[in-house]
Parts: sequence; structure tokens; C-alpha cells
Amino acid sequence: MKRLVPILALVVFAACAKHVQLLPESAFNTEIDGKQVSLYTIQGGGLTAQITNYGARVVSLWVPDRDGCLRDVVIGYGNIEAYVNNPGERFLGSSPGPVANRIGGASFELDGVTYELDKNDGENTLHGGFVGIDNLVWDVVEQGKSSIKMRVVHPDGLGGFPGNKTISATFTLTSDSSLKVEFEATTDAPTPMNLAHHSFFNLKGSGDGDILGHMLMIKGYAITPVNEQLIPGDEVVVLDGTAFDFREPHPIGERIDADDVQLHNGHGYDHNWVLDVDGTGSLTVNATVFDPVSGTFMEVLSDQPGLQFYSGNFFGDGKTVDKYGHAIVFRGALALETQKFPDSVHHPQFPNTILRPGETYRHTCAYRFSCK
Repeated sequence: MKRLVPILALVVFAACAKHVQLLPESAFNTEIDGKQVSLYTIQGGGLTAQITNYGARVVSLWVPDRDGCLRDVVIGYGNIEAYVNNPGERFLGSSPGPVANRIGGASFELDGVTYELDKNDGENTLHGGFVGIDNLVWDVVEQGKSSIKMRVVHPDGLGGFPGNKTISATFTLTSDSSLKVEFEATTDAPTPMNLAHHSFFNLKGSGDGDILGHMLMIKGYAITPVNEQLIPGDEVVVLDGTAFDFREPHPIGERIDADDVQLHNGHGYDHNWVLDVDGTGSLTVNATVFDPVSGTFMEVLSDQPGLQFYSGNFFGDGKTVDKYGHAIVFRGALALETQKFPDSVHHPQFPNTILRPGETYRHTCAYRFSCK
């Protein structure tokens, strides 16, 4: 049985503060399925993050702006109850999987065997199904002042996925003012594996309006276009002259309502970019975001070939309220998820997502902050 602590009231903060306002650990101290849930604080490089081992998720991330004010730039809930029984967005700050993004038709064939998965997104599977690794309590195996490492076992058959999968996530606040996330995974049977970090960012501060004025650059030359269910086909589409070409910085809101079938299908931006990478697997800058209001500049780095940009198109339903009591408005936050391509199990020409026994899946991404 799940046992949860009561919801605790939190003090609403101004978007620009002189001191970090930590959430109380007591709002997360509980037991779920016999395992202890807690809230952990790490500090480094001028940043402060609070992370819970429920779903290995970032709850808050405090970053200094150009005036020396501190802003919590990720959207999160203020207590464990809201994460377990959330009325709105489930994946805030989480590490979804074992397969992030979508699998079309909620099934796939591997080595001659067909596996039926949870249909938690219409007829498709999203972020691991009804119970993914974002719904599990992870074990904290290492903790220091500036880093924390967590590990979880996603058991054979959960959500329909084969194999007992051991997954770790290490969060580090580095000396160059980055939040670095390092994933590793192994399995005892062949299985798909495609992890991602799913923080929602508003560089003005959590709950401070929309992100349409943020300047976005994505170092990607194409997208994998999707149908109305957000499932890609086999082809990629080069971006020259389209509303998806962010190779030079553009305000997110500049072209988001253009008459484009892909924008209609995604209700805005909710697509995978094919990144312009060198293929060596080195950590490179994939995207940048700049907020002219706060002067906060964020670089997104990874060793992955794809980047899912989501512009918060399903916020604003009146149900999602952040940890400070602010309603999350329509397009009030963005996600930049480094990963392999969605639905890769059905597209042999896409980057391989099959992990086999004896192999180790590795994925590093980082969000690096500075001011302009």
C-alpha cells in the first residue's frame, strides 16, 4: 500500500529572490510500496537543486540571473502527494522510461516475439506506460555535496517491456554551472532502452508567464515528422524555410501558430529534431535558450542524436499548479529532451534503441547556465 504525507502549505516566492528558498524535506518524506521517499538538496557552480528519488526527478533548480537574483527555473510540485496523484502533468522533472517518448501501436516485435505494451496515450505507449520508472522509488546509492546517484530496477513485464532492467541516474551540479545527468542501464534480456531527462524550464522563473519570448536555437537540420497521434513515419524532413528551422535563434512564439501541418499535429512544437552531430558520441551543444527578461542563457549538451522540443502546449488546463501556487499557463514551460528518435523500434533506419545482455546503455546530457 502507498502511504503519503499530508499536503503542506508553501510560501509563495517572488520570481526574483536574493536567497534560495528550499522546499521542506518533510513535504516529501513518506513511504511508497515499502520504500522510503525523500527530497535531497545538492549545490555546486552557483546552482542549487532539489531532487527526489520518486522517479529520479528534479523538483527545483535555482539559477542566478544577470542582476544576481535567484530564480527557480524548473516547474515542479511542492509535495509528494502532487507527484503521485497529480491532477495535471505527470512527467515534471522526471526520468521517464524505459523508453522515453512514444511507441506507435503500443507494441513491437523483437527477435521474433511480439510484445504488447500499455496503451497510455490513445492507441500508443508514452514514456514507459502507466507505470514507468518515473513512478518508481529509486535507491540512493551515492550522495555528495554537489551530486547524487540513484538506481532502480524496472522488472520484466512491467508495462509489457521484457527484461529486468537496472537503470542508474547521476545528477551533478558542475563547476561550470551545469546540471549534468548521466544515465546507465543494463538488462538480462533484449529490450528497448531510450532514456531522457524531462525537466520543464521557464528561465524567467517557475510560474512566471509563458516562454514564447524565449530565444531558441536548435542545432538540427531536420525533424522526424509526425501524424496526428505524434507518431513519426520513416522519413525525415529538412527544415530550410520552415517554422522548425531554429539553426539561428528565434523567439519560440514567432512562428508557433503558423499554418503548418506539423504544428497542427503537435498543437505547437512537440517534435524530434535530427541533430547535426559528428557521430563520435562526444558531449556537444545541441540547443540554447535565452530569456531577455532575466538575461539567463541555457545551453543543452548531450551525446545523443535526437532532441525532443516540447513547447508546453497542454498546460493551461487549470489543473497544473506549481510548487509556489502559481498556475502553469498555456505554453508556460518548455522541455528539451535529448534522446534517440521516438518509435525507433518500428524504424530500422533510426538510431538503434535495442539493449542486449552484456551491453551497457549510456547517455549524458547537461543544462549549462550563464547570463547575458
